[in-house]
Amino acid sequence: MAAQPGGQQVERRRKVSRRALLTGGTAVALGGIGYGFREDLRGLWYRVPGNVVPRTEGEVDFPEADWLAASGSNWRLASRPHDFTIDRVVVHVIQGSYATALKVFQDPGHQAATHYVVRTSDGRVTQMVRELDVAYHAGNRAYNERSIGIEHEGFVDRPEDFTDAMYRASARLTADICDRYSLPKDRTHIVGHNEVPGADHTDPGPHWDWERYLRMVRDARPVPRPSDEEADAG
Repeated sequence: MAAQPGGQQVERRRKVSRRALLTGGTAVALGGIGYGFREDLRGLWYRVPGNVVPRTEGEVDFPEADWLAASGSNWRLASRPHDFTIDRVVVHVIQGSYATALKVFQDPGHQAATHYVVRTSDGRVTQMVRELDVAYHAGNRAYNERSIGIEHEGFVDRPEDFTDAMYRASARLTADICDRYSLPKDRTHIVGHNEVPGADHTDPGPHWDWERYLRMVRDARPVPRPSDEEADAG
């Protein structure tokens, strides 16, 4: 059969079109994967040496908190919110004392810690994990990566443990977190440990007064920072 004029060019165009189609399809597929796993990809990028956000030993994120480091086995290094978006505050109750919470979060065998612990008697706040980092507190990897955990001294079946001082200090802390990460101060973004998907915990329990707590969070005044005080003095 005689070759048609320009037949090679037609075949070449077909090959190019097929190759372009396959390449384009691959790019779309990879783009979809990148979108679907964007949080994981961002997380990997910020684990590369030199990409971690600089930090100062003992520095706190909440000015009114004391610092006591949790064991490194109870959290992992991150660079939030650059690698993982923070969009939740998770409320916990330790089922024990303030001292117990500090002790177990310093124990490498415990394999869990929250970012903050709040004391019943006077509302003292201790930070044990930087907000930059992922604390193992929610029992759900995705929630660990996206949230900040606040532990409270007390027992879920003892309403007397939830004092006004504790509520006020915790609400002030939560309000500050919400302000810094632009989170709405509502029950979608402030949740109990028992509301985390897959959680087998019941805290903060039936005696935690969510209506009172959220009112305090919304009414809390901004927490002054050293830079603000220096500016006022100047």
